[in-house]
Amino acid sequence: MSRNLPRLVALCVIAVGAAAWLLLGRETGADAAEISLPYSLAENTTRGALIYAENCADCHGANLEGEANWRQMGADGRMPAPPHDQSGHTWHHPDTLLFAITKYGSETVVGQGYESNMPGFEGNLSDQDIVDVLAFIKSTWPEDVIQRHDQINAQSRP
Repeated sequence: MSRNLPRLVALCVIAVGAAAWLLLGRETGADAAEISLPYSLAENTTRGALIYAENCADCHGANLEGEANWRQMGADGRMPAPPHDQSGHTWHHPDTLLFAITKYGSETVVGQGYESNMPGFEGNLSDQDIVDVLAFIKSTWPEDVIQRHDQINAQSRP
């Protein structure tokens, strides 16, 4: 149990910060209720794949595989970059939270002194760039994972 304690603490901090983010309704620049990932539109997913390759693949992997041992806290006290394929936890989060983490970075979204290597891309990527990257990621998931993600989105909306 003690070996998993740092991971458990990090996941709890992320969950609390994410819940606070959603409950407080932090302004994202895009209307959070209107964020919907166009994962079935080739124009968006093709563009998103290019933006992902330029801005995300160095940490999250060219094939969305994430860093090695991504479930275990690194020597720097931070969690490695998770995969964005179906083996990761990306699809466990609603579009609004994924958008916020990408735009503002994990530290800002989670708060409470949480430290992360995930930067915010505000100022580097437009809101549409972020939506297209997330659409590309979602387009790679199997249909059953997409359906579960859609349910998570539906439950997160007022």
